Order: sequence, then structure tokens, then C-alpha cells
Amino acid sequence: MILRFLMGALAAYCVLHSVQTRAQESLVSYKSLAPGIALELAQAALANCQQRGYQAAVAVVDRFGVVQVVLRDRYAGPHTPTTASGKAWTAATFRSSTSNLFAISQPGMMQAGIRNLPGAIIIGGGLVVESGGSLVGAIGVSGAPGGDADSGDVD
Repeated sequence: MILRFLMGALAAYCVLHSVQTRAQESLVSYKSLAPGIALELAQAALANCQQRGYQAAVAVVDRFGVVQVVLRDRYAGPHTPTTASGKAWTAATFRSSTSNLFAISQPGMMQAGIRNLPGAIIIGGGLVVESGGSLVGAIGVSGAPGGDADSGDVD
């Protein structure tokens, strides 16, 4: 009888320990971009655009591409907030700058199909934001004269 009790207790312990181990393996830890830092990034990029004489919009997204901050200069075009958000989303989603994606997705190249994905904006102006080697978000700029200038604004 004692042997049965001990075997039952051992079996219960093994099952409980197994469930805890699987639960821990199911959870993921990641770094997250604080809203204050996202705002500071957007403000710095917008200030850089203003110094260069560009009326632009800047968007910062989290690691999943969800918008955290959008700033639009008063005379930036009405399309710029959406375009900046799309560039940031694209950079976060593909974990690459949009300038790099532009280069590797030219017609006839293996990755050309990414240009047709809904929401993807494959022009310069989107960069990933990393902390300690981990992706924490992305930033997009729209409104400078050409994607090269947009990309330069967020460097």
C-alpha cells in the first residue's frame, strides 16, 4: 500500500513537472520599445528633416509593426503619415531596411514578389531599431524628396 502511494506521488510529480517545463518552453521573452523612447526617436528624426528643409512625417512601430508614434510636420503631404507607417511596418516585418529590400526585390530577382504583398512599401525610408542585438521596432520617414533622402533622415 505504501508502495502504491509512493508510485502515485511520483507519477503526479512527474506529470506536474512535465507540465511546468512545457509551459516555460511555450513562453517567449522579448524586449519592447518604451513609448517615451519611440517618441524621442520620432522627434529626433522629424527635427533632422526640418533642419534639412523637408516637410515630412515620421512613424515608429514596435517589433510587431504596430504603430506607437506618428508625427507629421504641418506642411507635409497628406500621404506622408500612411507612407511613413508603411515603411516602418515593412522594415519591422522583414527585419531589414526598406532600402535593402528595394535593392533585393527588383523585377526578375528572387524576392521580387515582396513588392506585391499587401501593406509593404518597398522604397527607402524605413529602418529597423535594435537594442542589444534584438529588434525592438522600426522607424519610417516620408516626405523628403526621394527615398534616399528619407533614409538619410533616419540614420
